[in-house]
Amino acid sequence: MSEKAANQPDEEPGEVANGEALPEAPLPSAEEYQELKDRLLRTLAEMENLRSRTQREVEETRKFAVTGFARDLLEVGDNLGRALASVPAEARAQSEFMKNLVQGVEMTERSLQNALEKHQVRRVSPQKGEKFDHKVHQAMFEIPSSELAPGSVAEVIQDGYVIADRLLRPALVGVAKAAAGSETRGGRVDTSA
Repeated sequence: MSEKAANQPDEEPGEVANGEALPEAPLPSAEEYQELKDRLLRTLAEMENLRSRTQREVEETRKFAVTGFARDLLEVGDNLGRALASVPAEARAQSEFMKNLVQGVEMTERSLQNALEKHQVRRVSPQKGEKFDHKVHQAMFEIPSSELAPGSVAEVIQDGYVIADRLLRPALVGVAKAAAGSETRGGRVDTSA
């Protein structure tokens, strides 16, 4: 057998091993070509949208992954605050032990707040007289008041918290309402009557 015959296959181009010819693929028409091009472009756009959406979801998951853990820690912070509030000023001054204990609890509370802020958990501390905001406040009761505008914060029961830009826990507040026998004008209580 010659070297040329050994290097070349027995089939002709376009033939399969058993001698059958491969069918020639017809070229697409202009309309078919345009349809294929449009489908390809739509698929590429869908893939880009999917990539963007997935990236957004991953970022949100990272940002809000600590939500449940942060809610649990808020209760710890509240209890530390209650412990500090329950110690009268006279008791703090009576002994060095009590003074050191209170300082330790204050430092622990500050450390907890710093750790929460590091993870974008911020306290919402409404002020008396501030307009009630249903996005970050939860009204627990109404207080008749001739001093405060109706619909403003009259008393703060518990601070709220947000994580990044999402509400974690609303601030619990008492809301002022018009005192009995007074009329309101433009959102303010009129006590001149």
